Amino acid sequence: MSYIKAKHILPTELLALIQEYVDGEYIYIPRKEEHKKSWGSSTTTRTDLDLRNVSIYNDFLSGMDSVSLGEKYYLSFKSIQRIILQEKRKATNNQSLRF
Repeated sequence: MSYIKAKHILPTELLALIQEYVDGEYIYIPRKEEHKKSWGSSTTTRTDLDLRNVSIYNDFLSGMDSVSLGEKYYLSFKSIQRIILQEKRKATNNQSLRF
């Protein structure tokens, strides 16, 4: 996200009105609902986390315990438990769709 100077894009009257509420402060103007992007859609972060979570689940299925997984992936015990549960639910849902 980059900053744009309000005086370059807003009419003088509107700028004066905004200054009545926030004079010299930074404000964030949110996107319109129809223009919002889902989290991670413009980067590879979501894909990276999905791949990491699948790896965690596969390691768990291979016999690794939650404490060791937490150390390997630098996550808390609770985070590992949450990821395993989510991946288990995904696997169960995928199996039920096949039959």
